[in-house]
Amino acid sequence: MTKMTLGSYPHMLGFEQLERLLERTAKSGNEGYPPFNIEQTSDFSYRITLAVAGFSEAGLSITVEDRQLVIRGRQSDDTEGRVYLHRGIAARQFQRSFVLADGVDVGEAIMENGLLHVDLTRAKPQTVVQKINIRKG
Repeated sequence: MTKMTLGSYPHMLGFEQLERLLERTAKSGNEGYPPFNIEQTSDFSYRITLAVAGFSEAGLSITVEDRQLVIRGRQSDDTEGRVYLHRGIAARQFQRSFVLADGVDVGEAIMENGLLHVDLTRAKPQTVVQKINIRKG
């Protein structure tokens, strides 16, 4: 079976970057931890919520790198001197990545009750009509 690419369609010009973006998203390697929700809060805003119980604000970092929202978590392992009879809660690191479309901006981040909320806004699209003049050759 031949792999179809956006370049295979002659009427779709300039979408090579979109194809690279889709490939990068597929390779992002996000595992299932921590679980998250994405909700649309209005026509032009979204909220990503991650379950980060056990993490402090200082143990979390949120960055935007090359149109990609990256949320990282690191917990310190303070188990020295403790004797566990059962250890079901591990100190664990994570990295979650979300690819952002052009025009999507990261707003504020709020931590409440073990949930990290990250608000996103998308600029309202503007309709642009451009008249192209035809000149004689």
